[in-house]
Amino acid sequence: MSLQSVAHVNGYYLKPTSVFASKRDILFTDFVNLGAAKRSNRRLIGAGAAVLKGFGTFQNKRNWSSSIKSVLDFDHVDSKQSPDSKVQVANLEDILAERGACGVGFIANLDNKGSHEIVQDALTALGCMEHRGGCGADNDSGDGSGLMTSIPWEFFNDWAGKEGIAPFDQLHTGVGMVFLPQDEKLMEQAKSVIVNIFNQEGLEVLAWRSVPVNTPIVGYYARETMPNIQQVFVKIIKEDDVDDIERELYICRKLIEKKASSEAWGSELYFCSLSNRTIVYKGMLRSEVLGKFYYDLQNDDYKSPFAIYHRRYSTNTSPRWPLAQPMRLLGHNGEINTIQGNLNWMQSRENSIKSPVWRGRENEIRPFGNSKASDSANLDSAAELFIRSGRTPEEAMMILVPEAYKNHPTLSIKYPEVVDFYNYYKGQMEAWDGPALLLFSDGKTVGACLDRNGLRPARYWRTVDNVVYVASEVGVLPIDDSKVTMKGRLGPGMMITVDLINGQVYENTEVKKRVALSNPYGKWIAENMRTLEPANFLSSPTMENETILRHQQAFGYSSEDVQMVIESMASEGKEPTFCMGDDIPLAILSQKSHMLYDYFKQRFAQVTNPAIDPLREGLVMSLEVNLGKRGNILEAGPENASQVTLSSPVLNESELESLFKDPILKSQTIPTFFDIRKGLDGSLEKTLNKICEAADEAVRNGCQLLVLSDRADELEATRPAVPILLAVGAVHQHLIQNGLRMSASIVADTAQCFSTHHFACLIGYGASAVCPYLAFETCRQWRLSKKTLNLMRNGKMQMVTIEKAQNNFKKAVNAGLMKILSKMGISLLSSYCGAQIFEIYGLGNQVVDYAFTGSVSNIGGLTFDELARETLSFWVKAFSEETAKRLENFGFIQMRPGGEYHGNNPEMSKLLHKAVREKRESAYSIYQQHLANRPINVIRDLFEFKSERAPIPVGKVESAASIVERFCTGGMSLGAISRETHEAIAIAMNRIGGKSNSGEGGEDPIRWTPLSDVVDGYSPTLPHLKGLQNGDTATSAIKQVASGRFGVTPTFLVNADQIEIKIAQGAKPGEGGQLPGKKVSAYIARLRNSKPGVPLISPPPHHDIYSIEDLAQLIFDLHQINPKAKVSVKLVAEAGIGTVASGVAKGNADVIQISGHDGGTGASPISSIKHAGGPWELGLTETHQTLITNGLRERVILRVDGGFKSGFDVLMAATMGADEYGFGSIAMIATGCVMARICHTNNCPVGVASQREELRARFPGVPGDLVNYFLYVAEEVRSTLAQLGYEKLDDIIGHTELLRPRDISLVKTQHLDLSYVLSNVGIPKWSSTTIRKQEVHSNGPVLDDIILSDIEISDAIENEKVVNKTFKIYNVDRAVCGRLAGVVAKKYGDTGFAGQLNITFEGSAGQSFACFLTPGMNIRLVGEANDYVGKGMAGGELVVTPVEKTGFLPEDAAIVGNTCLYGATGGQLFVRGKTGERFAVRNSLAQAVVEGTGDHCCEYMTGGCVVVLGKVGRNVAAGMTGGLAYILDDDDTLIPKINKEIVKIQRVVAPVGQMQLKSLISAHVEKTGSTKGSSILKEWDKYLPMFWQLVPPSEEDTPEACAEYEQTTTGQVSDRGLIAMDCNGDRTRDNTVPDRGLWYTINNWGPFARQHGIQVDQKIRIQYDYNLKALFMFDAE
Repeated sequence: MSLQSVAHVNGYYLKPTSVFASKRDILFTDFVNLGAAKRSNRRLIGAGAAVLKGFGTFQNKRNWSSSIKSVLDFDHVDSKQSPDSKVQVANLEDILAERGACGVGFIANLDNKGSHEIVQDALTALGCMEHRGGCGADNDSGDGSGLMTSIPWEFFNDWAGKEGIAPFDQLHTGVGMVFLPQDEKLMEQAKSVIVNIFNQEGLEVLAWRSVPVNTPIVGYYARETMPNIQQVFVKIIKEDDVDDIERELYICRKLIEKKASSEAWGSELYFCSLSNRTIVYKGMLRSEVLGKFYYDLQNDDYKSPFAIYHRRYSTNTSPRWPLAQPMRLLGHNGEINTIQGNLNWMQSRENSIKSPVWRGRENEIRPFGNSKASDSANLDSAAELFIRSGRTPEEAMMILVPEAYKNHPTLSIKYPEVVDFYNYYKGQMEAWDGPALLLFSDGKTVGACLDRNGLRPARYWRTVDNVVYVASEVGVLPIDDSKVTMKGRLGPGMMITVDLINGQVYENTEVKKRVALSNPYGKWIAENMRTLEPANFLSSPTMENETILRHQQAFGYSSEDVQMVIESMASEGKEPTFCMGDDIPLAILSQKSHMLYDYFKQRFAQVTNPAIDPLREGLVMSLEVNLGKRGNILEAGPENASQVTLSSPVLNESELESLFKDPILKSQTIPTFFDIRKGLDGSLEKTLNKICEAADEAVRNGCQLLVLSDRADELEATRPAVPILLAVGAVHQHLIQNGLRMSASIVADTAQCFSTHHFACLIGYGASAVCPYLAFETCRQWRLSKKTLNLMRNGKMQMVTIEKAQNNFKKAVNAGLMKILSKMGISLLSSYCGAQIFEIYGLGNQVVDYAFTGSVSNIGGLTFDELARETLSFWVKAFSEETAKRLENFGFIQMRPGGEYHGNNPEMSKLLHKAVREKRESAYSIYQQHLANRPINVIRDLFEFKSERAPIPVGKVESAASIVERFCTGGMSLGAISRETHEAIAIAMNRIGGKSNSGEGGEDPIRWTPLSDVVDGYSPTLPHLKGLQNGDTATSAIKQVASGRFGVTPTFLVNADQIEIKIAQGAKPGEGGQLPGKKVSAYIARLRNSKPGVPLISPPPHHDIYSIEDLAQLIFDLHQINPKAKVSVKLVAEAGIGTVASGVAKGNADVIQISGHDGGTGASPISSIKHAGGPWELGLTETHQTLITNGLRERVILRVDGGFKSGFDVLMAATMGADEYGFGSIAMIATGCVMARICHTNNCPVGVASQREELRARFPGVPGDLVNYFLYVAEEVRSTLAQLGYEKLDDIIGHTELLRPRDISLVKTQHLDLSYVLSNVGIPKWSSTTIRKQEVHSNGPVLDDIILSDIEISDAIENEKVVNKTFKIYNVDRAVCGRLAGVVAKKYGDTGFAGQLNITFEGSAGQSFACFLTPGMNIRLVGEANDYVGKGMAGGELVVTPVEKTGFLPEDAAIVGNTCLYGATGGQLFVRGKTGERFAVRNSLAQAVVEGTGDHCCEYMTGGCVVVLGKVGRNVAAGMTGGLAYILDDDDTLIPKINKEIVKIQRVVAPVGQMQLKSLISAHVEKTGSTKGSSILKEWDKYLPMFWQLVPPSEEDTPEACAEYEQTTTGQVSDRGLIAMDCNGDRTRDNTVPDRGLWYTINNWGPFARQHGIQVDQKIRIQYDYNLKALFMFDAE
């Protein structure tokens, strides 16, 4: 049997079967988005990866590890809760324990005819997604899969007949699919509760049926928790309307859940479905097992007109049976980022929700959410509430998951009623925001919708016999393309529905228009909604300077806050940038007073969902907020629209005044001061109670706007202000718990708010808007000060008016808020409000439970009285003589004498430099002593070591040489730091056998070969370094792949020992890296394939990682190109990281790196450095112990970094569970950094972090210094091990019993709880060394192995020959050609291969098809492909074309998926058809021709050329700084879709540009046979004027873009010595390409010279880059 003749299903090869016979009248929708775990594509070789041996059972001593019994525990409520009792607020810890991403799909017959074939097809498609499934440590228990169908009445009646039961009356019978307790006795109790409630409701239980299942097929963990699965049949006699019957069943289910929750077995009872129309079969099963487990699904009589199916990848590895999907109405693939806020708001609504359809029984259906359930289960229950209350499923989806309707050219012009619908509901329901693909069905309608960002793929097509398919992965069911009449894709925010009753398919705008026209929303808004018009800023100060100073002191301002934050925002309109990391103590450990905000850290998205890009994709974001009462959401009416809309949450004084005047809001001001005349103790809490009571009373009396204010005419010494965040949080929580939160909005009128972090905290804990009156006052004072006026007069500062200064401040806050929202992947401020996206370090339960309920605070901390003391310490400064003159500088940002302690301080640097340069142990001891005597700076300083063992001689301890192998340096990019520093660090690490990290800027290939030309410490290969030795290599063992993909080429990847995927960076998690333009020298630009002088910003998300399964795919891609390199994933510590790390381990990563929040950075906004991320001690503890609990710890090496300085830090990290240790800033300090903290300015005084030649010449470091440092650290580790009585690091890793809290008293509190770090759930089964030395994880057998085993292909690679081959391809074949490219790149580099591999594939290619191609690879795909086609390609040619005979027009069809050509550095791509979202994102050199794209085309492009012969989506060319794009605009709709921030839009006027365009289209026609292309060429003169050319500034002078461009050529000049060069034409006089090393003189000063600051007649050395066809300066005289 030849390879070509086999079809692959479920990852196996099978002969073609009847499953794929052609089908009629079926709508097939398949949304696959499920993560790849260890399971491989099982090819002919049989099973893929072996099961890891030795994984133990769960050990549970920890709040985050779910024990086996709790697997069923969810979806229940406290039965004791009466309607008026306090609401339970959502708890972040519960939410964090459950995260997942999944694959969903549906099939539906348009004639509503049931067939068994549909069920079979759904199971087949489900099996084809198994390669993306999540699996537990036993590699067999799936994370969950399931199927929803209509009820198979024929099948059930047949069963009833055999049992002697009368046939069911279909209209009046409900069927429940129930998970019951395993224990026989408990099961009977549960059944009797169910029967009693049905009887009490007047329903008759007709029968119970045990569902026949195949138990042995279930995995070990799943079998441990498998419920007893039964079906119950009930008769509803009193209702005839189908919707009323569904409602009656819904009420019964809610009553049963309430009753069960008070029983011991309550957590083991769960209804998968209880309906008259639909039924759900699901379980903790792999998708390929589902159909074998449930015998019913194999029965030919089981027929249904539709099926929704779902496969779960749970990030947490204790998935639970009930959490498998579909839920009761939805199949959800994605993550709800705002879930905590959504739950709190849903609970707040419980008192206001009413509808006549419930006939007064609303009380019985509460609550509507449960934080112990998954986000999907909660979204399902919200949707269920709407649908059971009479809304259609599509309307419910539009309310819960609205699209980005603002800035939408099509909607606002063609469908204004849809915009009105969204505008009406934005004030009623906060969006459930996050990446999501939702499938839904109520049995009458089946549909699918995509989130506003389009972060999940979805494709659809229709066949000639009216079959419509929708799929996120093509190829899950084979289809004859000649019968396909249309192919398309669901874009961001789009929806498609199938009306089963009428047999109609409705596409996006049809669906929405029908829903929007159901009520006169536009009229209601026009008559009732008020917009707050922007009011002018005040034009003069309202306080005297002295009064301003007193206020600033009382409310905790520092001179740094005023000068570095407020003034810089007022003058520049943006947040200030700083560098290095946050090396001051956490607020709770500090001896200095801190504002309450400093105890909060912003949460951020990593892996399970992406951050959003606020810079380039801001069009999906909005800061709009509505004030006023939110009415009963179940009843649409004009009164609900009576609200005030604000365009931003930042109010100035005049705007606040106009809100006071609004008669409907009836605003009321509540002052927030506490009285300490009777003593401090208890005063703060008493005042909070009073404030809450006042708020309560005001709202009950009809107030719709509560203004909490700390404004006073005169400050009083005995009446300090309550921290405004505390007041807002307390009132917000009080109103939620008393059912009043929907009736009013909260506004903070405060002096204590000036930084973006402060605004975010206030809004996150419930404020809808903030008036920062003292910050505005400070802006006005600054503008009128003499100093400012002088600077403006002298031209040293831009001229701004007093109003402009305040507006700048507001603009900076707005931009900062967008960035903070986007870090968590949240688009809308209205969803962020009250969502509590923070974690707390240093507040005790007393405070947290009162005002910040549900937030995580793992280490406890301040009580109310301690907090009052800290507040008072600021307040008294306003009344003290000593401080009357000027504002104090606390030194929180920059080190200063008497200010806050900084870990990286000049004294420490000096002592370290002395130790490493003098190579004296005594000098290192002094350095050690300095660290030991420092104030408490980090959490590990609170611990010391203890041991029961007797000390041993140091000689018995493992050698320093073996310890240093565990050391790594941080990912510092070449660009952020200088060449000298980067190479010196790499050489040092290679000498000791540790690992250096390239960072995200690529690497010069010259560094990959060992030096053999060193004389006296110098080498001509690396002439700028000293202290070298023969045999040194400057290669970085760890090569980093970051979101910008700078410098990531096939050769770069194959030369790595390890490849690190940088998901987040400690100093600014949730944001992309930034390299200021002045640091992008010609050399840096060459390595990064970008333009010199142009700033580089990495996108916040990796555009190929929007979920855990996408990360698993990138790991697969990297293992594919370099099977010898371990793949590491870098995460940043935050609560819930253990859950994420479990998902990463299941995604086949070899190493997980946990970074602390205190990591360094070359450039980052101050608020990010200070307020995001957590300490690594907590992140490491959680990760290590969660992995152990889940049996995954042995799969991965754990590495940790962040503020490491000594052997003490290494040992601390080891006892907490780390195998390897990263050193970042300290490695730079050891090589000479003096902590000047001006990295972002390019002015580093010692050339460590500068690209300026003259500063780099001052670089003092030699590799030997760093070698000495690491050997000292290793010796320190050895001596401590000896004292503790241990021989090797292996013996202490994970042994937290060696730690004990130090006996020290902190200044602020004695209430820290360190048990979190000290707890222990066990030790890994393998030693750390065994884990570190294990083989690289394998991708299992892959198609590339078969290709490489072909003798002709291997011969062609070996001997550079030409070969032609054809292979069949299926959707389970992922990253095909990646391994092939790796073999070529390893042997020949990125450009050296002279042979040709001409390979054709036929079929549907899996993800990442043709990734990392190198020159000489010509790949053709006949068929279609999924996401990430041509990712990272560096050369060669890639052609994708449909099969010859199609029933559709290829140019109208989506033929490849999203994010194609991501990070490409060369080659050509031709696609006959359309592509998905984000085409050519970060393309830096490839050329492409396609026939249409989705949104965000050419985003972040830095080079290359893209031609689009058809329609594009929104936001074209956002962040495009290089390269050219040509787009056909034959209907004049293009211009509004272009992001005009950077690019210039012009017609194709330059003759060279016209030639480029025409030749690319000609090549496209020749390679693909495109009809669209050939008709353009035939009528060239007609079509050429319809093309637009998009030109970034860096390309304006190129011949392709500039019509006046002329190249000058003058007479011959000798080719030796000095050659005059024309820098306009970038050619030498004799028109030759200049060679490196020859000296040239400039004779014509042009853009090249201008860019490099070269003078006329100055001599320079240059080199010509053949790839870029551009010159780079190599040296200057």
